[in-house]
Amino acid sequence: MTRTGPDRPHEIVRAATVNPSASTAARSLLDLLYQVSGKFTLSGQHNTPREISAYSEQAFEITGRRPAVWGQDFGFAAPGDMDGIDYRDAVVAEAIRQHGQGSVITFMWHAVPPTEDEPVTFDGHICVGPLEDSSWQELLTPGTPVHQRWQGQVDVVAELLGRLRDADVPVLWRPYHEMNGTWFWWGGRPGPDGSAALYRMLYQRLTEVHRLDNLLWVWNPNAPRGDAGPYAEFYPGHDVVDVLASDVYGNDYRQSHHDDLAALAEGRPIALGEVGAMPTPEILDSQPAWTWFMTWTGRLTSDNTAEEVVRLYDNARVRHRGT
Repeated sequence: MTRTGPDRPHEIVRAATVNPSASTAARSLLDLLYQVSGKFTLSGQHNTPREISAYSEQAFEITGRRPAVWGQDFGFAAPGDMDGIDYRDAVVAEAIRQHGQGSVITFMWHAVPPTEDEPVTFDGHICVGPLEDSSWQELLTPGTPVHQRWQGQVDVVAELLGRLRDADVPVLWRPYHEMNGTWFWWGGRPGPDGSAALYRMLYQRLTEVHRLDNLLWVWNPNAPRGDAGPYAEFYPGHDVVDVLASDVYGNDYRQSHHDDLAALAEGRPIALGEVGAMPTPEILDSQPAWTWFMTWTGRLTSDNTAEEVVRLYDNARVRHRGT
């Protein structure tokens, strides 16, 4: 971001990444988020592994504009499924191509429980409720079988992220999303020994062991509602979070979902990690700190009319790839 004044005209203030060894590309991406924060919101679209970029293309077909943010998942399911693990090579190749064309890249990971082996189904394996207490304690304890299985699973994804590092692709990395909810195996555990501890453990392995210096670390809870607890009870700490994001579904854009996250961020960028119904221009006017939104796959058309999508993309606050 730029500060101006009599002593420092147009001085560029570099944003500090939580990883002191972050790549130049990662630092530049974080700078971009600081620059747009409060002024603009980047458009974004999530895709599934099998569909590669189909939903981003659909957004372009509707609006004539390319989403600024291209989202993907590393998958967990059987070959051929929309979340199939057999598409990982293609997903990485597409991420490199998208970055080359000017897209901001964000990845998530619906991780398989460390008590199981992939592939699995979403219901009953990933969306299954919190891991049982004994397995959770093993997971957090180095040297146990569950911890070792977790390490092996992480190392598979680290190799994929490493390909992006080697191609100099910075990634908005948002692992263990919606951890303040009770639906995923990694979620529903407040406090320092809860879900936040798993996030911190992943940060340590990917940063210190695998040297994935292309990652910006995005902590992404759900908007506090229903079975999703308050943001602060699950926050892993400023030392491992570059960006804070919230998932908003059900068109529930309460002002508190924005304001409470911004307060917790203490000046760090915040974003809408996943949405179904898109925010309206009026919502972005009252909640200006959202640096990007990312519409979830087919909800682009199931939760939004073409007219609503065009109206949002046409808004002067919203910026797209190449703008």
